Amino acid sequence: MLAKRQPATKLIGLFGYMNWFVSNLLLAMGAPPQGAQSSAPAWISFAPMILLVVVFYVALIRPQQKKARDHANLLKTLRPGDKIITSGGVLATVVTVKERTLTIRSADAKFEITKSAVTEVTERGGDSAGS
Repeated sequence: MLAKRQPATKLIGLFGYMNWFVSNLLLAMGAPPQGAQSSAPAWISFAPMILLVVVFYVALIRPQQKKARDHANLLKTLRPGDKIITSGGVLATVVTVKERTLTIRSADAKFEITKSAVTEVTERGGDSAGS
């Protein structure tokens, strides 16, 4: 009535043999021949790791820092009258700007939100004398 478990145990045994074979093969490939010494400088073994850190910095960290710097600059230049889009997708007009919050008006509603919720300024208002 129950299926026999014999094929599964053979399969597990096959994987165990393959694991042993692959690990021994990798050990044999990585070991220098007997009697020979490695003549490469020690810093060369760290070169791939250093290259990986540089690639991660250039590809991931630097663009994120630039984006954060641009967003901080956008928040500094907010003025009453600017039309904005919030992270929740609300299209609104800035009424007042405080240190950490904004009062915005969207249609007939008036909200107070944190500055960090602003994702984009779509149109600069007429009250911005500095821009």
